[in-house]
Amino acid sequence: MRKILLADNGSLRPAATLNLRRLADALSQATGEAVEAASLLHSFKIPPEQLGGQKAVSVGPLAERYAAEGVTELLILPFFFGPSQALTRYLPERLAEVQASYPQLSVKVAPPLVDTLLAPDLRLARLLAENVRERMAGLSRPKVVLVDHGSPIPEVTAVRNYLAGQLSALLADEVDCVTFASMERRDGDAYRFNEPLLETLLASPALAESDVILSMLFLSPGRHAGEGGDIAEICAQAMSNSPGLNLVTTRLVGENDAILELLATRLRQALAGGPRLMEMPARHISTCPLRPHS
Repeated sequence: MRKILLADNGSLRPAATLNLRRLADALSQATGEAVEAASLLHSFKIPPEQLGGQKAVSVGPLAERYAAEGVTELLILPFFFGPSQALTRYLPERLAEVQASYPQLSVKVAPPLVDTLLAPDLRLARLLAENVRERMAGLSRPKVVLVDHGSPIPEVTAVRNYLAGQLSALLADEVDCVTFASMERRDGDAYRFNEPLLETLLASPALAESDVILSMLFLSPGRHAGEGGDIAEICAQAMSNSPGLNLVTTRLVGENDAILELLATRLRQALAGGPRLMEMPARHISTCPLRPHS
């Protein structure tokens, strides 16, 4: 018996869990496979009354429950842009704990939304371009900033930069330029690869007196990208400091249903045992990451 989970990192904001559930339901309808939404962390703390009365579930406890019910195969479909530590460290370790108690359980983890070691795929960049074009009305060749949260893992930041290159090619005839920024970064030179910070970039002379579209490389509304979140505060402060700066933001990646096509591809690849699949077979626990750790 097999179960399929669409898994994100998790958020304390109900909107993120509700969006994940919406996508899991849509993916089930699109593929004919039953897909359930689950988060790695955080979301289980949300009061159920804020989630339509249905408590959010975490991947670890849900895997344990399924294994106890006789499930022998668990397929995890990551709702992540790249190989974050949540995928390459936390998830294998947590599922290895489950397999220690239920050795009959086999676990497969599909690649994230972007895997630069697979064949080039422009679908996510096309989605981002579509989101940008939605915000271009009345603007003449705006500047575009692809902004993500920022990561302690260079490979995750490399995914953002990879997408920025694709987005720049797709929008070459429509915008002035495409660049990238991180919302935040950890202190220390070891994390300088996250530069530039969004706050610093928006204060630069290069963007003064400009129309700027923030291309939001975030999956679901939350503390950072949701209404009244960190990005909104950074933008409000930047426009206050530079009255000639006109900032608009796109919708989030997971709010555009075009993401379903890419998720469906990852699901089909995983079901077929395709490339870059991380497997933790029954009775043989493996924590081989999607790509080497930094």
